[in-house]
Amino acid sequence: MGNNNPPPPPPPSPPPKLEFDQPWRRMPWGEKDTIEQKLRTFRLKGTSAQFIRILVVGEVGAGKSSFINSVNNVFQGRITSGALVDRTGGTSFTKNYKTHYFEAEDGSSLPFVFNDIMGLEDRESGAKADDIIRAINGLLEEGHNLDTPVTDIHYRSNPSVEDQTTCLVNIIAADKISLMNEGVIDKLKKIRKAATKRNMPQVIIMTKPDLACPLVQQDLRKIYTSKKIKEKMEVCSNTVGIPMNHIFPVKNYHEEIDTDDDMDLLILKALDQIVHNVADLLKEKSFKSGETD
Repeated sequence: MGNNNPPPPPPPSPPPKLEFDQPWRRMPWGEKDTIEQKLRTFRLKGTSAQFIRILVVGEVGAGKSSFINSVNNVFQGRITSGALVDRTGGTSFTKNYKTHYFEAEDGSSLPFVFNDIMGLEDRESGAKADDIIRAINGLLEEGHNLDTPVTDIHYRSNPSVEDQTTCLVNIIAADKISLMNEGVIDKLKKIRKAATKRNMPQVIIMTKPDLACPLVQQDLRKIYTSKKIKEKMEVCSNTVGIPMNHIFPVKNYHEEIDTDDDMDLLILKALDQIVHNVADLLKEKSFKSGETD
């Protein structure tokens, strides 16, 4: 008699691979000191401004202030806390428009500064898009409390080149991008439109990659082989409208007590791209206006 037993089921399909065979973006691991020195020796040309002014915007809890602190950690070689951060609240901890400077080895300031601003929330809560656009145009005075209306006291009617933002940095958390509400997205798009009118370089710093991908949580050097991280970057690009080559995943310092070369390198590569995007734009403006160094 024949065997009436059904054939065994096929073996289950292997789980999808979590990473690419090769990194899809080159990262010069081990060259942290080289890139840091390059930024330390950077000098502005084609402008009367002393600093590249970088405005940092993002949803509450995305890691704006932590990113600024992380940049400072890199240049100081230790954990610092210049921009205070809040680990518990669901509303913005940053209330005042503030400039953060980074100390060079000789005690002077490095030629780039960050402006921190209240975090974005849905609808009328959090930072107002119009206030951020005023900051882009250099119209907000240092120290303005963003919980209060802008009055003549806090408003520059004739901002100098030094006061005006030269690069817009959007901070977006990798683990929350798919959950970002429409009110925040609308604010980001309105701010982006204003920056685009000024022909301003714009980038996304994608924070918390370790919370979005277990591979990266185990090994930060897998950040550009991780399929999940690339997928999250593509969502950022489609949501805000910024191209992939202007999106940089970084892991901010938050629980560490010592600096880490791999974390530093991701931060430095992002900052290097920001600084040189601005330098290229200033050089182009200088060429068009016939200025010389």
